[in-house]
Amino acid sequence: MPSFPRIGLMARVQYPEVVDSLRYLISDLGADHSLMVEARAAAFLKEESLDDEGIDYPVCECQEFADCIDLAILVGGDGSMLSAAREMVDFDVPLLGINRGRLGFLNDIYPDEIGPRVREVLAGNYIESSRFLLETAVTRNGTEIGAGIALNDVVLHPGQSVRMMEFELYIDGHFVNSQRSDGLIVATPTGSTAYALSGGGPILNPDLDAIVLVPMNPHTLSSRPIVVPGNSEIEIRVSDLNELHPFVTCDGQNHVETEPGDVISIRKKAKQLRLIHPSDHNFYEICRSKLGWGSRVGAIHRNNKNP
Repeated sequence: MPSFPRIGLMARVQYPEVVDSLRYLISDLGADHSLMVEARAAAFLKEESLDDEGIDYPVCECQEFADCIDLAILVGGDGSMLSAAREMVDFDVPLLGINRGRLGFLNDIYPDEIGPRVREVLAGNYIESSRFLLETAVTRNGTEIGAGIALNDVVLHPGQSVRMMEFELYIDGHFVNSQRSDGLIVATPTGSTAYALSGGGPILNPDLDAIVLVPMNPHTLSSRPIVVPGNSEIEIRVSDLNELHPFVTCDGQNHVETEPGDVISIRKKAKQLRLIHPSDHNFYEICRSKLGWGSRVGAIHRNNKNP
């Protein structure tokens, strides 16, 4: 019996190349697997008039779709994977990514290798990893006014303003510091290679149970990124002295506007995301290729040089 007999196809952006890959997957896998297409991906196919060519598949909305599949294949970029992860994490359905974006930190399979790579996974040759998400809530005078979840990061930022904000940071109930800066990035290991990296934060191996906090353009040089245990309870209190109304975003979505005195609580989400990778998946090789790290050529040359 195949490792994943029931396969669902997903997409979050309607680009021609995304639709091409969806169509290829339907054609390549339809004969041997039970296929289902999530409603948004099906709409993209229909609008491109590709379903007029005899392709037959069941279509479902996200929740019903998740209950009927063993594996979801997401076609798109990392942003599409972030969206799908937030939607699917509670259903315990593993996700496999086909990269139709730019970097592809989360989507491992390139378009020119879809056939053999996907068949290898479906034959049982794959690596599964667990990634935790962050959940956040914003409270005002003890009442929750907004909430969200994030696979990459929760960010406190000033919106369109160019003025600094002031806030206090607490971890596990302990006061850490008060800070004047452009904001704060709170990232998972998965998100450590995204916005947090651009802000000067460290790269965390995705297997780590840790959270990184990265100040954004702090007013003092002593404000540095800090890595804390993954089960930490993080609290950000927006200073009463602020004239700004900072925003809180989760993976760049779910914008919540705060006011002075609001409290932002961030913690690890109990349910974790299941990601599927090809059997030769290697985090450090991905960093080398995506971030332009040096190769081993120089080291090999030095090691082989005659004394």
